[in-house]
Amino acid sequence: MRVDKYLWCIRYFKTRSIATKACKEGKIRVNGDIIKPSREIYPTDKITVRKNQVNYELVVLDTPKSRLGAKLVDIYRKDVTPKETLQKLDLLKYSKDYYRKRGSGRPTKKDRRDIDDWFEEPSDKDSEE
Repeated sequence: MRVDKYLWCIRYFKTRSIATKACKEGKIRVNGDIIKPSREIYPTDKITVRKNQVNYELVVLDTPKSRLGAKLVDIYRKDVTPKETLQKLDLLKYSKDYYRKRGSGRPTKKDRRDIDDWFEEPSDKDSEE
């Protein structure tokens, strides 16, 4: 089975065209080698998928005949991604939740206080010291 089709079947990518594009961009490695989307996959191959700034590592156990339900994915692959990598993903998620994009919506109370402090005239006490 082709590597792009395999990654689509085990639900790492939503569509085959996205999986093919990832292969062409060099985000997919099989046994450490950057590969083309047409590369055949066999059991015991080790695949590294770079997705959302995280390198997922998986071992091929078998090749499915078609796209699988989410519960059946573990029959065809073994996830050997290190725990440190998954913790990095959690940190990225929390860091994105904390900050809001500049210009998106009204300023928060904290933003408003910072703006007021910025434009506030220096007091007489500050100028005498």
